[in-house]
Amino acid sequence: MTTRHEPLKLAMAGGGEGAFIGAIHRKAAALDGDWRLVAGTFSSDAARNDCSGAVLGLDPARVYPTIDALIAAECALPQAERIDALAIVTPNHLHAPMAIAALEAGIHVFCEKPMAMNSAEAQAIAAAAQRGGAKFALAFTYSGYPLVEEARVRVSRGDLGKIRLVQVEYLQGWLSLPIDGDGNKQAAWRTDPAKAGMGGCLGDIGTHAFHLAEHVSGVRVDALCADLTAHVPGRRLDDDVGALLRFEGGARGTLKASQVAAGEENGLKLRVSGEHGTLEWAQMEPNTLTLRWLDRPAEVVRAGGPGLSPSTQALLRTPSGHPEGYIEAFANLYQGFAAQLQGRDDRFVPGLADGLRTMAFIEAMIANAQGDDKWTPVSGRVSGEYR
Repeated sequence: MTTRHEPLKLAMAGGGEGAFIGAIHRKAAALDGDWRLVAGTFSSDAARNDCSGAVLGLDPARVYPTIDALIAAECALPQAERIDALAIVTPNHLHAPMAIAALEAGIHVFCEKPMAMNSAEAQAIAAAAQRGGAKFALAFTYSGYPLVEEARVRVSRGDLGKIRLVQVEYLQGWLSLPIDGDGNKQAAWRTDPAKAGMGGCLGDIGTHAFHLAEHVSGVRVDALCADLTAHVPGRRLDDDVGALLRFEGGARGTLKASQVAAGEENGLKLRVSGEHGTLEWAQMEPNTLTLRWLDRPAEVVRAGGPGLSPSTQALLRTPSGHPEGYIEAFANLYQGFAAQLQGRDDRFVPGLADGLRTMAFIEAMIANAQGDDKWTPVSGRVSGEYR
């Protein structure tokens, strides 16, 4: 019989009315009953903030005007009543100050990616987590898909042999026109260096591609050769990026991310090849993992089907043939984070190490694209203390 646990109490920063990712976080956190939203600061606009709280059914006394007010008031409550974690779903420039304030107060944090504006901010977040004794999780959603976990397991146990080739692409088309200058708020902040940081497409979806490539292949990118472009005239940050990748151990790879591939929806695809075979996974067909072998027929693995590893089965909710997708993958991260905090298990949830690596990737891409060197090392090797 499964033991039920009291839901953990969650606050949210950002994600007010009309915000895309805030609603996704709330649905994912609620899916398995592990979290209950009890507080938040949803907008710097007072009326919108209050309205968002009311729509979500929150006690008006726990809808706060600022992050500082939220942390101060929640920390003043009895331990049994105060929030357990803060979900940060704001534009990137607010991630570090909000995360640092919460972590230093001993409040766990689940943050949108990228982790911060630069590596210095990311290191400051990691230091705050250590000082406050709190955990930090990062929304690299695609690591929560069951068949991404199955791909990782099969690579790690040596099914493909020594890894030789890693290819990842993430293609979208929604920024093909200059909608960032035409009132689209989602586009406007993502192409504003003051709010998005150093990379546009690079930080928004290039980091997802990079994280997926390293997470599944189990090998780190040692150096890269990059190209960054802004195709839309007047756009201040890149909307199209590519890179040749050199991995530790000798593997080679490519990364392509674009938000101006007109007609593309959310085309994230990964292919990993070793001595004995190749695996392929695509986010728009997430319940299928294809393996092609050098010496035997191809194999198609399906979510809920036979032959899945125990860690993959733990991420599934429905029988074979019942599709699970983006919300469920997101929910797997929230479920895993709750399990960590309650000491029930220690499954993988992206965290400090993943954030530090992806910030190093962003900085290496920009340095290479702007410099004269053919290859730029990806620094940011992180110790095992960061989870």
